[in-house]
Amino acid sequence: MKSSLALFAQPVLAIARRLLWLSTWLLWIPMAVYIFALNHDHSLGILQGALLVVSLIGLVVINAETAVVIYSSRRSNPWFNRGLLQRWAGVRRWRRRRPAVARPTSMPGLLPTQVALPFVSVIVAAYLPNEQDIIEDTLLHWLTQVTPPAQGWEIILAYNTPVRLPVENRLQAMARRYPALVLLPVPHSQSKAENLNAALQVANGEMTGIFDADHHPAADCLSRAWAWLYQGRYDMVQGRNIIRNAKDSWLTQLIAVEFECIYGVSHYGRSLLADTALFGGSNGYWRTAALRHLGFHHTRLTEDIDVTVRSLLAGYRLVHDPAIVTTELAPDNLRGLWLQRQRWSQGWLEVAGLHLRRVLRSPHLDRAQKPYWVLMLLFSQGFYPLVWQVVPMLLSIYLSRSTRDLDFENLNLVLMGLLTLSVVLQVAVAMGLRPTASTYTRRHGVLYCLLSPVYFWLKALIGMVAVVNHCSGSRVWHVTARTKSKPNRWMVALRGVK
Repeated sequence: MKSSLALFAQPVLAIARRLLWLSTWLLWIPMAVYIFALNHDHSLGILQGALLVVSLIGLVVINAETAVVIYSSRRSNPWFNRGLLQRWAGVRRWRRRRPAVARPTSMPGLLPTQVALPFVSVIVAAYLPNEQDIIEDTLLHWLTQVTPPAQGWEIILAYNTPVRLPVENRLQAMARRYPALVLLPVPHSQSKAENLNAALQVANGEMTGIFDADHHPAADCLSRAWAWLYQGRYDMVQGRNIIRNAKDSWLTQLIAVEFECIYGVSHYGRSLLADTALFGGSNGYWRTAALRHLGFHHTRLTEDIDVTVRSLLAGYRLVHDPAIVTTELAPDNLRGLWLQRQRWSQGWLEVAGLHLRRVLRSPHLDRAQKPYWVLMLLFSQGFYPLVWQVVPMLLSIYLSRSTRDLDFENLNLVLMGLLTLSVVLQVAVAMGLRPTASTYTRRHGVLYCLLSPVYFWLKALIGMVAVVNHCSGSRVWHVTARTKSKPNRWMVALRGVK
């Protein structure tokens, strides 16, 4: 297996060398190539045009998702119909050929409190050496704070551990106290996907919720989820993830606001516009028969995105509901963030390479959903490498002997300004519609807007490293560290501001 370019995966003394190596390959070498091309009267028009096209697409998508979320917030109907693009454009839905799965008769939407829950399975996946400090709190939250179905439920802790740990004795005592808790050690497991597959083989519920070991869902999460699935129209509903340890550090504050933009605006807007969604790995609720049919690939870096695309290709339907809330822990240091986001970026690249052609040919995605998913998969492959060229290209224009292309520079400046304003609007909407369970405030949204350019380029650098790792064949998996939330150390100026 080839070594990873994850900067923080190595000892501290190696970071400087890797930063120098990265800056040489990712900045100075492209800049040298562009200067050479410009000095020999070659044009960068193709690259400039591609950047402008990407900027325009991003501008349209961000503002469309934000606008439809604002529109939906003005309506009192909690079952606001998905698929506005299909209705506005008169798109005819493809007939869906799905695997044979027993489905109830379609009924009008009811409020979650009016829907009778069946027996439900909840799978909590854990790697105990990493999550032994938090797993007991998570299970107690499930067993004491979440409303159980009248028909009964099971909380399956599917875990792997290389050695016996003291926490396992305490978990066994907890299982004796709470009969709904099922402990499922998975011998020889090396991944979350293997733990989930083992749990699916013993799950008895008609609906199965998938959760990571740090998630604390709202009390009504199961009833809200089943209200989407019982009609048979959808096979999975993804809820909204908010950050529980937002006040631990400046980094967790940024991630908290970022998650509000992702789950509260982007994912929700996509569901409203194109009637499609993705499974985010946790706080997702499936028809058990559908998920068991799909299974998880244990070799995928992002098994959640892989099963999402495979489910869509198989004709299953997914929806996003921001009212199904769970809280989770964000990485509280740059090392944890780097390793987590590098795996996410490389996982998207992997899935795009495997499934993009099948998405293009799929008969199960209609004419609104297919372009949306093609764009998401293409962006995962080309967005960061392309956007990263802005800096070396602009520097090369200034340093070369060629005549400056003022038209491109001005247009690029206008588009960057519009994208910045769009991000500010998205943050404002996300913070205005944030759940009552959130511990962050509008002032943190302002901080995010101020730091977003630096944060964006950090994520772009991570994305570039993921591309290099993917192309070089590196597939190093780094587990995201899970620790209890730290005491609040945030600045006094941000405390208590609403």
